[in-house]
Amino acid sequence: MGISVPSFFKERKFPFIFTLSLLLVCVTVLLFTNTNTPDPLFFYSDVHTSSSAQPVVIASPLPAHASNPITAPPIQNGPVWDETSIPVSVNFNWRLCTGSVAIDYIPCLDNFQAIKALKSRRHMEHRERHCPQPSPRCLEPLPKGYKVPVPWPESRDMIWYDNVPHPKLVEYKKDQNWVKKSDDYLIFPGGGTQFKEGVNHYTDFIEKTLPVIEWGRHVRVVLDVGCGVASFGGYLLDRNVITMSFAPKDEHEAQIQFALERGIPATLSVIGTQRLTFPDNAYDLIHCARCRVHWDADGGKPLLELNRILRPGGFFIWSATPVYRDDDRDKRVWKSMEALTRSMCWDVVAKTVDSTGIGLVIYRKPISFVRYFKRKENKPPICGPKDRKNSSCLCYRYVPLSSCVTLPPRSSWPLPWPNRLTSKPPSLATNPEAEEMFYKDTIHWSALVSDAYVNNAAINWSSVRNVMDMNAGYGGFAAALTDQLLWVMNVIPVHVPDTLSVIFDRGLIGIYHDWCESLNTYPRTYDLLHSSFLFENLSQRCDMIDVVVEMDRILRPGGYLVVQDTMEMINKMRPILHSLHWSTAVHKDQFLFGKKGFWRPGRGSSKS
Repeated sequence: MGISVPSFFKERKFPFIFTLSLLLVCVTVLLFTNTNTPDPLFFYSDVHTSSSAQPVVIASPLPAHASNPITAPPIQNGPVWDETSIPVSVNFNWRLCTGSVAIDYIPCLDNFQAIKALKSRRHMEHRERHCPQPSPRCLEPLPKGYKVPVPWPESRDMIWYDNVPHPKLVEYKKDQNWVKKSDDYLIFPGGGTQFKEGVNHYTDFIEKTLPVIEWGRHVRVVLDVGCGVASFGGYLLDRNVITMSFAPKDEHEAQIQFALERGIPATLSVIGTQRLTFPDNAYDLIHCARCRVHWDADGGKPLLELNRILRPGGFFIWSATPVYRDDDRDKRVWKSMEALTRSMCWDVVAKTVDSTGIGLVIYRKPISFVRYFKRKENKPPICGPKDRKNSSCLCYRYVPLSSCVTLPPRSSWPLPWPNRLTSKPPSLATNPEAEEMFYKDTIHWSALVSDAYVNNAAINWSSVRNVMDMNAGYGGFAAALTDQLLWVMNVIPVHVPDTLSVIFDRGLIGIYHDWCESLNTYPRTYDLLHSSFLFENLSQRCDMIDVVVEMDRILRPGGYLVVQDTMEMINKMRPILHSLHWSTAVHKDQFLFGKKGFWRPGRGSSKS
């Protein structure tokens, strides 16, 4: 039965009121006190640290116009980070990498001993992969003053200078509006050599020139060759276009590193002597704005490589001086390009100049292979069976560029985006079992991502801008994350069945890679690494320690790891992660969650 306020006074309930008030005051004070206590998710486990190591808070101020600093949500119905001692069966004597490139060390691209021994650099051999043996196990030091990256979408336009402290490009491109330094930040105005009125003006101009391109619906997957700081791809994200930007690690210091720090898809690569790590007929559109590639070099091999990876009916946009200038050199290049594209049966579907004086030409690759058999000369020749073999993606490792034309397959253009994400991919095997497996995989990942990942409080998804799926399969994990403000780099390991064409058909991006080697990317590239049953077969080919060291290299401080695997593999990996001062948690005896901290070993060594 309820008691009225007057009844309290009449029945002398003052002691009760006083006690209740005092209790409320104590609770209030306690709550305010706890708000000053750092969230435990922002610390690495300090159980295995050396005596000199101190916990580091992963937090930083943001620019005035940015969103509030990221804080981790409380654990609710999810795993709890393990701060208890886990026995380490092996003594790890971690040390810092040394040398002039230690902070940005990329083992397979910074192997200076191998580069020095090259007999030629004529075809950019020195920018290709030369992986050291054995794999190095040093840890890259952090740049002085390194902070948690600016969140997306603010990071597209500004990043912390201390995270990528390279001023060379700022000075080199100061008149072209690529990148500027402003106080503690690097600012990206969206300009460039060919984007005098900004990227949006440029992409509008392209679509107006050829409306069939229809950004984000017909054209979804783009390759930007020689991308600079990747502003082209960064702004196309607003149009539901996912762009793989790539450029070599060259004298234009840190272009790709700037792109990745901004949160834009990018990878280090070069069209030199070897095939790119993409499947045949992958990209809807390929773009080159003053990318400094000699397409007609070496019998046209660079352009023939683009023909291989361009989807039948796909577009190549060439925005370069030979398109719109009349000096003798540009005229010679244009005539050579005309002859080469004609021999490849590419059609010129548009050629124009915009209001800023920048011109471009748009080529289209034939849809049908019949046209290649109607050429007067079989030059360049049609690729034979040896050139076309792709039953396993092992063939894409260090395969020389070919001088032949890859015939387009008998498959249709994917459905408009976003329907292509969940519809049957054109490159999928035609048997009913393959189609059933694909749809089951899609349903499986949709449910699993919702249950075990997105709704799991162990991961603060608001801080995740990019993800690497280390064993992507059909790309189901990435497909289930398309509603998140992030992008996924799908990796098909070289020792598993080749499904990368399916991933591109779905409107996603990815690469082939051998996880027994280092990846073509800078340290501190990704916010989250994911793998599903990768390590059992991989551990038969290389040492798990080397793979974990590479994961530590490419994951940002404060970043997450999610591994779905057997408990046997999880129990092997967990002590290695703890020796690196990562926090870990196990969920439902099949998911390993990891969180990387800011710890780096001292100048000497740190044994755990």
